[in-house]
Amino acid sequence: MSSRQHAVKSKRDARSPAGDALSGLVFRVLRLGGLLTSAGDRLAAPAGQTSARWQVLAAAEHAPSTVAHIARALGLARQSVQRVADVLAREGLVVYDDNPDHARAKLVRLAPRGRAALTAIQTAQRAWADELGAEIGEAELRRALPVLDSVLAAVQRREQPE
Repeated sequence: MSSRQHAVKSKRDARSPAGDALSGLVFRVLRLGGLLTSAGDRLAAPAGQTSARWQVLAAAEHAPSTVAHIARALGLARQSVQRVADVLAREGLVVYDDNPDHARAKLVRLAPRGRAALTAIQTAQRAWADELGAEIGEAELRRALPVLDSVLAAVQRREQPE
């Protein structure tokens, strides 16, 4: 292929500058997500938990919630949250309560053992967040929030079923 044909093909297949910027951000966010999951697993391990289990415990912290509600809040598949909640229930970390608003959709509620595990994880996470936040700087972190909020909102608009 001649260099001219290659240039035409490259130009046609190239993203716009905004598309390149978004792709770069997405790559970094995905990489960050993996690192945060690993860090979460490390923080949760002393309490005998994982990041996935921590998320479900934290989602039920303030009020009993259905598995579907927890899944929507976390942006996860209901089935994956159901599997984690079932394991937590078998281990006595959460309990399923009857839901007055829905006969089949039980409410997930923290059990005392689950509250103790969550408290231990949250204590470790506070120290981790304080240290990392100080390293990065509050001002820089606060500047990043509106950009991430804009990207999140735009992706949600495009991904929500009509």
